[in-house]
Amino acid sequence: MIKNLDKIECRLLLSQNYIGHLSYIFSHKPYVVPMTYYYDVNTDFVIGYASKGHKIKALRIQRDVAMVVSEVDSVNHWKSVLVQGVYHECEGSTALMNLRKFTSGVKEIIRNIEGINVSYISEFSSKIIKEGSPIVYKIEVEDIIGRVRGL
Repeated sequence: MIKNLDKIECRLLLSQNYIGHLSYIFSHKPYVVPMTYYYDVNTDFVIGYASKGHKIKALRIQRDVAMVVSEVDSVNHWKSVLVQGVYHECEGSTALMNLRKFTSGVKEIIRNIEGINVSYISEFSSKIIKEGSPIVYKIEVEDIIGRVRGL
């Protein structure tokens, strides 16, 4: 049987994962791309980063987005959350602060889920901070809904 998740359960699922799919519109066409993210429970924002490219160009034009995060064990045992929100680009010290939140948050989730220490994420974030190349962004959560089957 499929049932709805309440808002607390939705945010818990979002906070316990770090891989999702981001959906956006560009030139009247929908796109869905995988993304690594960190959900900041204190601010109710999803934090991500990307290089300048198609996605960033599109999000600068049309800021409304959707994002899906799922945990699938089988066809009869799964949970899924849909986030609808608004893209906000970070700059300067705000970008740096959010990139650090992203890095430490994702490391913690991987440590909790997989039981491994992922030092390469810190090395990676230090490298991109020096190079100044990533676009750090936040997705302001406007609505969140979820479903569960068989759990």
